Amino acid sequence: MKYSVNVCVLFLYALVLGSCSKNLDQKPQATATNSAIFSSEQGLKLYSASFYDALPFTAANPSTGEAVRGDDQYAGADFGARNSAPTYLQDGAFNSRQATGWSTTNWTPLRNFNYFIANLGAPRTGITEPIRLNYLGIARCFRAWFYYSMVQKFGNVPWVGKPLEVSDSSLYATRNDRTLVMDSILADLNFAAANISATTDATSSQITKWVAYGLKSRICLFEGTFRKYQTNYNLASTANTWLQNAASAAKAVMDSSGLALSTAGGTSSAYRNLFISASPISSEVMLSVVMNQSLSVMNDANWYFTSATYGSRYSFTRDFINTYLTAAGTPFTDIPGHDTLPFAKETVGRDARLAQTIRTPGYTRISSNKTVAAPPVFSYTYTGYQPIKWCLDDVYYDAASNNTNSLSLMRYAEILLNYAEAARELGTLTAGDWTKTVGAIRARAGLTGGLTLPTTVDPYIQSYYSPVASEDYGAGLTISDPVLLEIRRERGIELCLEGFRFADLTRWRLGTLLQRSWNGMYVPALNQLMDLNGDGVMDVCFYQGTQPSNVSGVTYINVSPTLNGTTNPMLLSNGTYGEIHWLDNVKRTWHDYKYLYPIPYSEILLNSNLGQNPKWQ
Repeated sequence: MKYSVNVCVLFLYALVLGSCSKNLDQKPQATATNSAIFSSEQGLKLYSASFYDALPFTAANPSTGEAVRGDDQYAGADFGARNSAPTYLQDGAFNSRQATGWSTTNWTPLRNFNYFIANLGAPRTGITEPIRLNYLGIARCFRAWFYYSMVQKFGNVPWVGKPLEVSDSSLYATRNDRTLVMDSILADLNFAAANISATTDATSSQITKWVAYGLKSRICLFEGTFRKYQTNYNLASTANTWLQNAASAAKAVMDSSGLALSTAGGTSSAYRNLFISASPISSEVMLSVVMNQSLSVMNDANWYFTSATYGSRYSFTRDFINTYLTAAGTPFTDIPGHDTLPFAKETVGRDARLAQTIRTPGYTRISSNKTVAAPPVFSYTYTGYQPIKWCLDDVYYDAASNNTNSLSLMRYAEILLNYAEAARELGTLTAGDWTKTVGAIRARAGLTGGLTLPTTVDPYIQSYYSPVASEDYGAGLTISDPVLLEIRRERGIELCLEGFRFADLTRWRLGTLLQRSWNGMYVPALNQLMDLNGDGVMDVCFYQGTQPSNVSGVTYINVSPTLNGTTNPMLLSNGTYGEIHWLDNVKRTWHDYKYLYPIPYSEILLNSNLGQNPKWQ
């Protein structure tokens, strides 16, 4: 294995200790020793602060592009269109030479964790045993998180449980089987949950006992369902053990943490407030990255989602938007003529999260100190379903990394969904459990129905989550359990743009969803001025050939079959009317071997013992 050995790390932390401590008896910073770090709680606290740089959305890289990509960095997600089709899904366009994720930078945090763990492996003079175990638990929680992300991406990886040195033969080790690595991750999580002492953190920016339990529920749910549905691994017999661990960890959070779904702001804004607040809403947000304007640590959410060039013009698809229920808790797709409803009508009377996730009628922004209507802007969206989930409602934030809103990494709502899914997979979910989990999430979103355990299958959601046949597994994986289908619906809606989607598709064995067409809102006719938010002001017009006479404020979009002799990437499904379709001319193909990313070719050249994941070139 090619592994980063940063021989300077201890000296750097000695400098941090030397410059920050108020202890007048300390050694000069140039001569700070191992004991200065590992013989005081202050030393442990300062050192462990470095662990947080390994998390997503860190101060070093607070890009909300990660909110879209997350672990979806190559393949994207089924619910969103982008400015270009991922090369990962184009035949012949992606191989191990383009792969990333295994460089020295990626592995560097592990040595940091392991050095800390090794030095706290036995009682130390100057710190009490509970303090030692607490910080050891924090380090092992971070190591578990690190390894989980690597197993998600690459499957088998080398398990390294000690700080390697330059001469260590383990630098060129083979990869360990995922079962060994996952068992080791679980051991780390169990230790962390048992020994981390903090149970609350008003800033929601530190690892607590309940974050450890929450992470355990996330990881065990992933592994349990992966082993159940990815049957080619022959691990289905062990799936329930992981699912039981997921359910028990989530239940511990539910029963003992004191966390709850936030209702601050009421039905119309409680959900979105979780993503636009500068200070995390700590009643629900369990872990987040907090921005600091005075230190110029800000994120780029507005810039990413409201730029024609900087971001990917990320846009939700109509197929996904159709999964949002009506406010009465009934399927939107049961409404006669739902498929030809114009945007201004299809987006009203729905689950309140829809209007807190995309621009819908009534959405406004601040511009030049004035509140103005803000319909979808086709300079920033391809489908009409433009995200607002992470965006602040002032154009001031649009032009650079100006955003001050905190970025959540774990929420109580996820834990409720983890419990509901794990318990249902085990066959133990009760009607009362449903009310406390999915039912509670829906109630927060203003739904008046759909709050009790479902007994019938919604054909639309079953069709959505039942993909076509794939090359390695044959026939598509049809799910007929109405409860599991509704849980999947909720997980997609509640957690969209939070970086979970590719992991979910992987563990459910639903990679073929990534082939779905990128469709958008319904356009009734060409040359028709359309008012997208019902305010009487026209916003967009679709045409073919020569543009109609210009009307101020209207965006004109040419949907002719060809533009300048090439296929137009934006068309209407029926030629002169119908749903918007974006990039149907670029074929996206799913292959089952892509559930695992390739080991980068450059890394195999450095360590041939790594081998390559099956079928990757």
